Amino acid sequence: MAQEKSRRGQTIVITGASSGLGKEVARQLAMDGANLVLAARSTGLIEALACELGPNAIAVTMDVSREADVAWLFEEALTSFGKIDVWINNAGVGVIGPFTSIPLEDLTRMVEVNVKGTVNGSHFALRHFKEIGSGTLINIGSVASDVSFPYFTGYSASKHAVLGFSSALNEEMKLEGYHDIHVCSVLPWATDTPWFEYAGNYSGKVVDMKSMNDPRQAAKVILDLIDEPREVVEVGKRTKTIRLLSRMAPKVREKRSARFVRINLEKLPPKAAHSGILHESTEERENPPGGHRKA
Repeated sequence: MAQEKSRRGQTIVITGASSGLGKEVARQLAMDGANLVLAARSTGLIEALACELGPNAIAVTMDVSREADVAWLFEEALTSFGKIDVWINNAGVGVIGPFTSIPLEDLTRMVEVNVKGTVNGSHFALRHFKEIGSGTLINIGSVASDVSFPYFTGYSASKHAVLGFSSALNEEMKLEGYHDIHVCSVLPWATDTPWFEYAGNYSGKVVDMKSMNDPRQAAKVILDLIDEPREVVEVGKRTKTIRLLSRMAPKVREKRSARFVRINLEKLPPKAAHSGILHESTEERENPPGGHRKA
C-alpha cells in the first residue's frame, strides 16, 4: 500500500494546498516523511499547515496563473530541497450557473487558474524532470474532464483542456524517450471539500453534488500514482460508470447528467450571486468539508 512506503528524500510540490484535496494529500504525504512545498494564495492557511506538518514542509504564497509566481515556487523548492520528484497541479476554481449569466471576467479567471495554471506548473516541472531524467507530474482533472454538465460549462471546458493537455504531454515524453518521466491525470467525482462554497455561483441556488466522495479516496489515488504512475485514473465508481456510459450511450448520458443537475438545483435553497474566491484569496473562508458524503 502506498501509505506504508517511506517517502523520505522525496520532494513534492502541491499547488492549491490550503484546503480540500491538496491539504488532505499534504497531510498523508507528511506522515510518510516527504519534503513538501505547499503552494496557494492564502498565506495564513498554508503557513499554518506547514507548521502542523513539521520542518520538512515549507509554504510558498503564489498564484498559479502568474508565470513569475510559479518561477518563484520552483526556485523556493530547489533552494530548500535541491530537487523536485513530484509536482501536483491541484489548484483549481469553479464557477456555476447559466453560461450567459456568468460574467466573462469570472469565466476568464477560471480558465487562467485551471488551464494556464496547469500549463505553467507543468512547464517548470517537466523542464526540471528532463534535466534530472525522472519525475512524476500529476494533474488534477475531474469527472467533468470527460463528461459535460450543464451549468458547469466553463468548468467542464477547463477540465477537458487539462485532460487533453496531459494526454498530449504523455505522448510527447514517450516520443522523446523519457521513460522515467510520467504525466498522470486524476479524475475525481465531486469531493467533499469546500470547493462548492468557494466556487463562483450564478445559479440562484446553494449548489452541491450529493452525494460526494470522501477526499481520502482521491488522496489515496494520488499517493498510489507516485509509486505506480498511470496515465489516467478515475476516482470512484460514479466516475468510472459515467465515463463508460458516455462512450457506450452518449445521448443517454447527456440526459442523465442534465437531469442530475436539475434535480439537485430544484431541491436546494436560494443563494445570491457571487464570484466566490475567483479573484482574491479569503483566508477566513477555510471551512470544514460539506458533510454530504455517504457514511
